[in-house]
Amino acid sequence: MAQQTRTYDVVVLGAGAVGENAADRAGRTGLSVVVVEAELVGGECSYWACMPSKALLRPGAVLAAARGVGGAAQAVTGGVDPAAVLARRDAFASHWDDGSQVAWLAGAGIDLVRGHARLVGPRRVEVATGDGALTLVARHAVVVATGSEPVLPDLPGLAQAVPWTSREATAVHDVPGSLVILGGGVVGVEMATAYADLGAAVTLLVRGDRVLTAAEPFAGRAVGEALVGLGVDVRYGARPTGVTRDADGVVVELARVGDAAGERVRADELLVATGRRPATGDLGLATVGLEPGSALVVDDALQVTGVDGGWLFAVGDVTGRTTTTHQGKYDARVVGDVVAARFGPGGSGAPDGAAPWSATTATADHAAVPQVVFTRPEVAWVGLTEAAALVAGHPVRTVQVALRSAAGAALAGDDVDGTVQLVVDTEREVLLGATFVGPEVAEMLHAATIAVVGQVPIARLWHAVPAYPTTSEVWLRLLEAYGR
Repeated sequence: MAQQTRTYDVVVLGAGAVGENAADRAGRTGLSVVVVEAELVGGECSYWACMPSKALLRPGAVLAAARGVGGAAQAVTGGVDPAAVLARRDAFASHWDDGSQVAWLAGAGIDLVRGHARLVGPRRVEVATGDGALTLVARHAVVVATGSEPVLPDLPGLAQAVPWTSREATAVHDVPGSLVILGGGVVGVEMATAYADLGAAVTLLVRGDRVLTAAEPFAGRAVGEALVGLGVDVRYGARPTGVTRDADGVVVELARVGDAAGERVRADELLVATGRRPATGDLGLATVGLEPGSALVVDDALQVTGVDGGWLFAVGDVTGRTTTTHQGKYDARVVGDVVAARFGPGGSGAPDGAAPWSATTATADHAAVPQVVFTRPEVAWVGLTEAAALVAGHPVRTVQVALRSAAGAALAGDDVDGTVQLVVDTEREVLLGATFVGPEVAEMLHAATIAVVGQVPIARLWHAVPAYPTTSEVWLRLLEAYGR
């Protein structure tokens, strides 16, 4: 078959949540847009990450909430039903069928090409499809939204043991009797929680001295202690030295510590949750002067640096500056607006000068990124931790109060435990960051995000009156502790 060529104003590589948003935003002003996807439209978040993982976690959280309230606790007589949990997960993952997402693209006027895409020169993309090669030419812009991929550490025998990554963990059809997890980050602690709820014997191997090292230390300690309370065998300072698989499952060898002999941890399955890297290894970056396998470095307009002509953009995990779906979608909205303003009707076309898009920048990526970890307790934070604020040179004071100091929190659960902390710039008296630890605290995070993004002065926050009796009353306790 002869090679075909199609021309569009904008070509988007990757039809995950981030790519979809970039395509939609750019196409709203009349630009013609095509999206290229090698797997399922909707991407990692829809089928193997955000949605299925939270569907696995929610039933256990609901049961725990009921057990924490007298009158409801007496009615709870068992644990979660694994088969029902997995069936509900399947529904939230659309049974791994992207038909509805494909229909959405069509309804938005966005073309879809299925296949693997590679850059073959400026504004040119070659797609290996089931029908042969197709060349896509972008009149104006190419947006890379290919996300990230799991990283397997260089551990003898690991690849041969065929470990799970987050994909296998969230798409499982049969719950193993036992599971060992490498890594104490978000994926590691969430899946440890979910599989403990589902009845598996879970061992969590953590290289450092706490989980969730990106969060405030008190948050990591709280989650670690809670995992132990769920029956998870949490081992800190763990140094795996090798992995083998036999007829009975997997064995992880651990390094000798001090005078103690090295240990062996056996389980039915092994989940590796030790990090991810930008998925750029086979995108043809070398054809435009970039390093394959590296993050695509972008400016705050999400334009890739080091590429002449102002035509290449990147959003989401592939940039290395954000790792959450919601932040990637924010970047996608920004880049869609930038592309539409530059190249749409009335656009300047050039990336310099006082262009109408010049105020459209992804400033929230630097100091106002929200993150939620759906463990029990939940952890939610936004902005800078105390340590990050000090490294950045801010004059800092932290304020910390117990979550149950809010009347609404005490009503929500008989033994509610949790902590809330603010990081305050004492010079400007604005919030730099906030961390919430406790049940259902994710729903409190957006108020803090608004305060951080808006740089709302502490003196003004006093006039944001929390309703009584709600958990949000903790804001009043924080301001009282700050002393204004």
